[in-house]
Amino acid sequence: MGENSASPLEQVMGKRIAASPQKRISFAVFMDLALYHPRYGYYSRPAEAIGAGGDYYTAPHLGPDFGELLAVQFVEIWQRLAEPEPFDLVEIGAGQGLLAADILEYIHAQAPAMGAGLRYTLIERSGTLAAQQKKRLRAFDVRWQSLEAIEEQAITGVLFCNELLDALPVHRFCVENGQLQEVFVEVSEDGHGFRPVLAPPSTPRLEAHLNALGLRVEDLPDGFTSEINLAALDWLTEVERVLRRGFVLIIDYGYTANQYYRPVRSEGTLQCYYRHTLQADPYRHIGSQDLTSHVDFTALTQQAEALGLRTVGFTRQNFFLWALGLGERLAALGTPTSYEQLQERLRRREALQQLVKPDGLGEFGVLVLSKNVDEKEAGLRGLTAQL
Repeated sequence: MGENSASPLEQVMGKRIAASPQKRISFAVFMDLALYHPRYGYYSRPAEAIGAGGDYYTAPHLGPDFGELLAVQFVEIWQRLAEPEPFDLVEIGAGQGLLAADILEYIHAQAPAMGAGLRYTLIERSGTLAAQQKKRLRAFDVRWQSLEAIEEQAITGVLFCNELLDALPVHRFCVENGQLQEVFVEVSEDGHGFRPVLAPPSTPRLEAHLNALGLRVEDLPDGFTSEINLAALDWLTEVERVLRRGFVLIIDYGYTANQYYRPVRSEGTLQCYYRHTLQADPYRHIGSQDLTSHVDFTALTQQAEALGLRTVGFTRQNFFLWALGLGERLAALGTPTSYEQLQERLRRREALQQLVKPDGLGEFGVLVLSKNVDEKEAGLRGLTAQL
């Protein structure tokens, strides 16, 4: 491709494609480079990509309540596991460190005995975000490590993530003449930019994945396009490997498989966010826009059970947070006695309501898995409100 007009990241992609025997890369490789290239990827940018001035915001940006309510659940888990020491909290994909700060502040203030034996680990692929985390969390005793570097069955406690799996690179597929075809990426004909192209799948895992979900390619309409997140399944395999005893908590937006692969959702769930604007073209603003796809919670549950993890429960974020005390926090706001207090109470009320809005963050799925935990120990407060 024309290097004079191409960005450094586009040049990297072009060279990767040129080096491929078939002059194309899978969409999963394209998405991985676009988001995670260590120098030019979206999450490696020095600019603030997350928050009010970036391309999107997450629950921790609304204030400390989300982290504090998660900490309420973690304290209960610590108690149910008979207060082990050390007790591990492993946050995977910790963003700017906001959630970690809120969780740690709450635990050290409200459960100091737990805090004394707490081992908090952050796993972060982006060097840029890790640097922000280290700056924000310098007052706390935390460590940074890769998931692969953690020894087998070294963790007793909770491994958790918030809006991580939606950002893992996905394979895209399309049904053409009743056959499964994978979406690859090649250089455009004019040598500038990239375009999708269909070809036979790069791995038999794609069709096997659909079959495991009870989906037959021949039952899907021609032109049906969607995603398969093999990276999320591989991630869960690593999580199970390092967990000796405790829980896995996954919070993200997504569907069950029968919702995910409905014919009406024939263009898939891939979304591109650029400056808080949703757009449909992943081949624009490469390295400067976020690429996400919805999580398939059925596939995660199947993978978990195949690995020997137990599904403790699945709920929505609004039910989960209500059960952990969000309603009590709203009720405790009370009556303001000054204009300044009124403004603060309104801001806080809006933030709490944003966390549970049924057409927003409240619709996020919450999947809880466990390993070597009996049913009595697994009866978590956050799962007491029913869907």
